[in-house]
Amino acid sequence: MAKTSSFFLLLAVLIATRGDAQWSQEERDRINKLNQEDHQLMMQLLGLTEIRPGPSGNPQAPNAANTDESKATPYTSLPDPLLFNNGTPVKTAAQWEKRKLEIFEDFDREIYGRVPPNTPAVAWEVVSVKDTMNGDFSVKTSQLIGHVDHAAYPAITVDIEMTLTLPQKISKPVPVIMEFGWNFPMRWRPPQQEGPTWQQQVLNKGWGYAILVPTSIQADHGAGLCEGIIGLVNKGQPRRLDDWGALRAWAWGASRAMDYFATNPDVDETRIVIEGLSRYGKAAIVTLAYEPRIAIGLIGSSGAGGAKILRRLLGEQVENLAASGEYHWFAPNFIKYAGPLTAMDLPVDAHQLVALCAPRPVFISVGSPDVEGQWVDAKGMFLAGVHAGPVYELLGAKGLATDIFPPQETSLIDGEIAFRQHAGGHTVGPNWPTFLQFAERYFQ
Repeated sequence: MAKTSSFFLLLAVLIATRGDAQWSQEERDRINKLNQEDHQLMMQLLGLTEIRPGPSGNPQAPNAANTDESKATPYTSLPDPLLFNNGTPVKTAAQWEKRKLEIFEDFDREIYGRVPPNTPAVAWEVVSVKDTMNGDFSVKTSQLIGHVDHAAYPAITVDIEMTLTLPQKISKPVPVIMEFGWNFPMRWRPPQQEGPTWQQQVLNKGWGYAILVPTSIQADHGAGLCEGIIGLVNKGQPRRLDDWGALRAWAWGASRAMDYFATNPDVDETRIVIEGLSRYGKAAIVTLAYEPRIAIGLIGSSGAGGAKILRRLLGEQVENLAASGEYHWFAPNFIKYAGPLTAMDLPVDAHQLVALCAPRPVFISVGSPDVEGQWVDAKGMFLAGVHAGPVYELLGAKGLATDIFPPQETSLIDGEIAFRQHAGGHTVGPNWPTFLQFAERYFQ
C-alpha cells in the first residue's frame, strides 16, 4: 500500500466522518440511512434498478483500481472544446464565447447540476475583528457570517462561515487567497509543520487569506440535500434530476464571498485566488470555471469529478462518484453514467472544465504516487491541462509547454496552465512556494 503521512491518515478519518468526529454512532447511522434512501430515490427517477460498483482505493483489494498506465486509455479521442455541437469549428474568441454556453449546458445538465435562478440574497455580518499574530506577522482577522435570506422558506436557515485575515498595515487593497477549508472538530489542532505555513507564505507577500467553510453552505452528504442552500431553494423537497449538487453549491458560496470582497476596501477583488484540496479541489476548479471574477485557481489533488479526465481507466472512476457516498456532489443525472451509460458517453470531460477557466491562470497540483497514491490520477489531471491548451492559445494565453508527463517536482509554470507533482502526500503544502511564484507574476 502507498506510504501515507500521519497527517493524511488523520485527515482521512475526519473526511470519512464529514469533518465532525464528535457525531454519535446513532447520528452516523441516521445519515447513512438517509443517504441510501435519497440515492435510491434518484435512481428510481432515472429508471435504474442498479449501477455498477466502483473499484477500491485499497491497492491490496481484489477489485483494486487500475494503476497500470498501459490500461488507462480505452478511449481514442476526447470531446473537442473547439468544435460546436453541430460540427462547426471554433476559430475566434467571439465564437468561443458562444461555444462556452454549449459546454456549460452539458456540465449543468449531466454533471454538476443547475443553480436555480431564484437563489436568495446573502447579507454579510462581521461578527468579530481580532488583532493578533501569525508567526512573525501582525494580522487582523475578521470572523464573518453570510446570512442567507430564508424568507421564502423559514424552516431552513443557512449561515455561511468565513474568516478573513489581512496584514494589519495596508496602504492599498491586497490580493486574497480564498481556501475551501475543513471544519475540524473542536479541540483538534493540525500537526505542526516545518517552515512557514501556507498562510505565513501568503502574508510574507503582503497578501491576505480567507477560509470559507463549505459545509456551512451545504452539508457534505446526501442526507443534507433537503437542507442547506439546496434544500432552502427547494423548500425541503428532494432534487430534480438536473438540480445542483454540493460542488456547485460550494462554488455558489464562493461567489457570495466574492460579493463581500467587492465591498471591503482593503481587499482587491480583482486579485482573488480560489484554492482547495481533494473534494474541495473539485469545488475549486468548478468555482474557477463558473465564477469569472476569480483571477487564479490553485487546484489541489482534485481527481475524478475535478481536473482528471473521467474517461481514463486509472484510479477513482465515475462508478465511485455515482455511488451513495459521493453522488451528492453532482446532479442526479450523473448517476446514470454508472449504469447503463459509461464515462465514454459523457458529452464533456475535465479538459473542457479547465478550458472554461481560460484565459485565467490555473495551477494543477498533485502529490507523489508513492505517498499520495494513484487514486487521484496525476497524469489524468495533467492531460486535462494539455487538452485545454488549444482554448487558452486561441485566447492569446499559453498552455502547458509539453504533452509529455513530466518527472516529479518538475515545475511547469511558464504558461497560464501550470502543473507540478510534488514529492509529498495528499496536500498542496510542498507546492505553495512554486504556486506563489506563479501567482506573483500576475499580481505584481
